[in-house]
Amino acid sequence: MPRPQCPRRVMCSPEAEYFKPRGIPLVALETISLTLDELEAMRLADLNGFHQEKAAEAMGISRQTFGRIIESARKKVADALCNSKALRIEGGEVEMVAGRRFVCASCSHEWEVPYGTGRPTACPQCKSSQIHRALADRGHGRRHGRGWRGGACVGQKEQ
Repeated sequence: MPRPQCPRRVMCSPEAEYFKPRGIPLVALETISLTLDELEAMRLADLNGFHQEKAAEAMGISRQTFGRIIESARKKVADALCNSKALRIEGGEVEMVAGRRFVCASCSHEWEVPYGTGRPTACPQCKSSQIHRALADRGHGRRHGRGWRGGACVGQKEQ
């Protein structure tokens, strides 16, 4: 019996559920299903240009698992583009991540910042510049070679 799948960290879901060739009704097209974790893998690797190790850490999975996900995603997208098929984005074992957590070394205040807003320069409470990513948000704790648990999800290119 295979091991149960761990949820993959995903920063966002797309606004559109389907992508299809123009001028052909959806009912006339064969549909390929792309999971949310496959889309996230493509966003991190192809859009943001992350190497597999960094992208895997962002998704909370091992590098080998990331490699399998990205390979599957690229194959599905290529099939849809080359063979005029509709692409439906849906499902998958995912955990949506809202933002990044920071902690102030001076006053111990902890707060969350939405992705895409850049790294804060000072603590909102005491205005100290001694701020760091919260421990639970840093990606510490490799477990027995089975991938990252509790890793940070990197939403945009680093600023």
